[in-house]
Amino acid sequence: MHATFIITKVVSALLLLPANLILLCIAGMLLRRAYPSTGMVVSLTSLLLLAVLSTKAGALLLVAPLEQRVLPLAVDVAGATNGAQAIVILGMGKLANAPEYDGEDVASYLTLARLRYGAKMHRQTGLPILVSGGMPDGSKMSEAAVMARSLREDFSTPVKWIEGASDDTEQNAKFSAAILAQAGVKKIILVTDALHMPRSQMMFARTGLEVVIAPTVFFSRDRLTLLSFLPSGEGMRRSGYALHEWLGVFWYKARHGDSQQAGTVSVTR
Repeated sequence: MHATFIITKVVSALLLLPANLILLCIAGMLLRRAYPSTGMVVSLTSLLLLAVLSTKAGALLLVAPLEQRVLPLAVDVAGATNGAQAIVILGMGKLANAPEYDGEDVASYLTLARLRYGAKMHRQTGLPILVSGGMPDGSKMSEAAVMARSLREDFSTPVKWIEGASDDTEQNAKFSAAILAQAGVKKIILVTDALHMPRSQMMFARTGLEVVIAPTVFFSRDRLTLLSFLPSGEGMRRSGYALHEWLGVFWYKARHGDSQQAGTVSVTR
């Protein structure tokens, strides 16, 4: 496992839910010694935010604004993607040593959702597929290799290119673009979930590729019920994922500027 990867993950964990609010609550408790009123407000605010953002309904405060930036691919996929030459599917983790698969690494459920939609895009367009995901955890098999095997065995879908060296989304874009450039590919259909798409879209467009976005897994379209207003692990996970993407977008723009993405194509339904 790369040292840079470990440091990045530790810093991210401290900035993201729930660690950031736990630290804020502790800070409030420490402040109460010198500033009782201020410390109480800080602690109560952190607990209130934790309660709200741990619900599916509360997670929408972070999820919806990001997902509203991207729209589902048009029903007429063939027409909407006119000129696209390849499909790029981004990974979202894997489960290591799955006992029901003889100890093999398998795709996580979010990765499977992306693969399923990517397989659908392949059936509709006939375009070749590139899968992207490396080995930041130090495992012997890249995430991309796991994805390719899943596409082949679970979805009867072939994979033409495997990009298995990247550690993050920015490297997904850089390394995938290099592989596709050798094949003369200039326009792609990009598959990832809706929360991840705004950041991915920026990074792939910056490589010079023309990008047709094909987002999947829209949490903001999920049906709300009374249970959606109760704290849950899934609510916290969605909030944490959305906050991660917001921080990623801001950090990327801070480093590269908020330039226009002339090469990006967004297709609406």
